[in-house]
Amino acid sequence: MATKTATAKVTAAKTTVKGDFKDASLKEKGIARIEWAERDMPVLRAIKKRFEKEQPLKGYTMACCLHVTSETANLVRTLKAGGAKVHLCASNPLSTQDDVAAALSLEYGVPTYAIKGEDSEGEKSTYYKHLMAVLDEKPNLTMDDGADLVTVVLTKRKELAANVIGSMEETTTGIIRLRAMEKDKVLKFPVIAVNDANCKHMFDNRYGTGQSTIDGIIRATNVLLAGKTVVVSGYGWCGRGFATRAKGLGANVIVCEVDPLRAIEAVMDGFHVTTIEHAATKGDVFCTLTGNKHVIDTHHFEKMKDGAIVANSGHFNVELNLEGLAKIAKSRRQVREYVEEFTLKDGRKIYVLGEGRLINLASAEGHPASVMDMSFAVQALASEYAVKNKGKLDVRVHQLPKEIDQWVAKLKLETMGHKIDVLTAEQEKYMASWNEGT
Repeated sequence: MATKTATAKVTAAKTTVKGDFKDASLKEKGIARIEWAERDMPVLRAIKKRFEKEQPLKGYTMACCLHVTSETANLVRTLKAGGAKVHLCASNPLSTQDDVAAALSLEYGVPTYAIKGEDSEGEKSTYYKHLMAVLDEKPNLTMDDGADLVTVVLTKRKELAANVIGSMEETTTGIIRLRAMEKDKVLKFPVIAVNDANCKHMFDNRYGTGQSTIDGIIRATNVLLAGKTVVVSGYGWCGRGFATRAKGLGANVIVCEVDPLRAIEAVMDGFHVTTIEHAATKGDVFCTLTGNKHVIDTHHFEKMKDGAIVANSGHFNVELNLEGLAKIAKSRRQVREYVEEFTLKDGRKIYVLGEGRLINLASAEGHPASVMDMSFAVQALASEYAVKNKGKLDVRVHQLPKEIDQWVAKLKLETMGHKIDVLTAEQEKYMASWNEGT
């Protein structure tokens, strides 16, 4: 489902992307879109202003594999303001906003390798070529949504590993992959788990994913959620955000989990908890948010009611076994943009959204800028932290220092017009002692 408004060509030198844009207004549309998002990103603006003066990333080349959206564009502009030479490619074939890619390439001077709907299967695909294009710049820092860049460096481009001083990872899926690399002792440079920062997962994953996933499902289908049974697979921060918002729209929500603690939490949050095996016969709308493979498998599809809608909001499209679904279907067709109808042998129809990819970015615009303000502020400061601590960090997955998290939260709160109390000297002394009050 590639858009027809823009295509992109990687030059032979692979140092930039030349936009072959038929619509002359595409760049201007992207600029306006980026500026609109920037209005709701005051913390990132403050960091950008400081970066322009201090140039903490000067002399460093960054390869970024991220969702190419207006919010990401403001992160990239901040990194560039800090002196970095930034090269950007898409982390998902359906999440790119072509007008934003055009603006980044042609207005802001950031080589951007991304086309909405680009093919992504195999090493000859456009997606893979774009990964290679940013890695050809021999980066000192990498920034990932899903750990694809790190994976390619460690498997296909091993000669680059010695040049990388650090990497930033922003997704739960990516952190899972990276911790597996650390466990298997194949990781070659330190990684900062940006996703695990409180200012990221508590707000981006919960409120951002919750709202944008609802947005994506409704934009793709125009379905009324009130009165529907919505099945949520996974009750991490993303799952609980989506479940809460579905409930708020009047849906009857069923949660499927493998972790007993999260399952208890879902029960105490007022949701019915059961297995996907049981829920498969009950749901009108299904959404996976786990980071795992074949969460909804072939035999689950076989049990679904006629007209069931199935979506994924986990990073990779493997959460739904679409190959299995295709095998049990007698026909398939596109019925709406981002909606594919699979007709089973008995005539039941199942509707898959956005090719099983991140529905909040495939058919919608991703998270609102105001919540990405915190996530991308953390990303920018994590990059600065990696540079300041060059050669000092062990080769493993690191947590972001608490003081960075706290600074971002404090500034965000101030920009929202709220104030909090400050401990008195007496209170600080009391909290630091063990024998006060006895």
